[in-house]
Amino acid sequence: MTRLGITRAGLLPAVLAVAVFLIAPVPSAAQQLSALAPENLARPRPPAPFDLTGTWQHDLRQPGSWQFVPEEFTLTPEAQVHYDAGEAALADGKVYRDDIGQCWPAGMPLIMTRVWPIAMIQLPTAVYMVSNFMNSLRVIYLDGREHTDPDLVVPSFNGESIGHWEGDTLVVDTRYFVGHHHWMDQGGASIPASEDLHIVERIRLTEDDRLEIEYTMTDPNSWEGEWVMTKWFDRQNDVDITEVECWPDLNDYMRSTTSEAQVQ
Repeated sequence: MTRLGITRAGLLPAVLAVAVFLIAPVPSAAQQLSALAPENLARPRPPAPFDLTGTWQHDLRQPGSWQFVPEEFTLTPEAQVHYDAGEAALADGKVYRDDIGQCWPAGMPLIMTRVWPIAMIQLPTAVYMVSNFMNSLRVIYLDGREHTDPDLVVPSFNGESIGHWEGDTLVVDTRYFVGHHHWMDQGGASIPASEDLHIVERIRLTEDDRLEIEYTMTDPNSWEGEWVMTKWFDRQNDVDITEVECWPDLNDYMRSTTSEAQVQ
């Protein structure tokens, strides 16, 4: 007996063939290659206008040069609560929620201007940064990828940085931050950085071989408008980055760790 031209003997193979067709995976778009994949590194690209490879130290000669909070700002009500508590703690000789002293990562943008230098290694596909402060790792991808889908990304303290060249300037867009234990300043203006923090850097190598980085920062959960400021970095050719671990129990001498001067 046949039906639709298929014999009983041939019915089972036909059904199985249909089933295999239905469960077969649909080919997906090309998977993003690792920044260190040989195929990605070998792809033809225009030469970079400059090379960041080296050890760099933020210029600390100007008062407050390490800070990322402007002199004038308008905070949201939620952030104002933290700021007021921090000001009250300072007036009382205490420190408010010094998470960095508790070994929480400094995060962007503060990691860029800690007292310790940063090693930078530039490849055609990425810039790898390792700070001598807690060996914090930051990666700026240069291989043309887009930001990760917000439903799939894993937030971090340094965020996800995607860079591209505009003339002689490296423009870096950083987003996807954690929304806890992350501050724009500590020991000073206690202003939290939320998961909606967004940082755009414009990095330029000056004629005297210094790095000039302009920061444009927004965080609608913490302040109004844009904060814009510029920082400078100098090469440190006689400094290497070493292994650094942060152990809270070794920070007991600091008033910002376990003493009563720490305000939680």
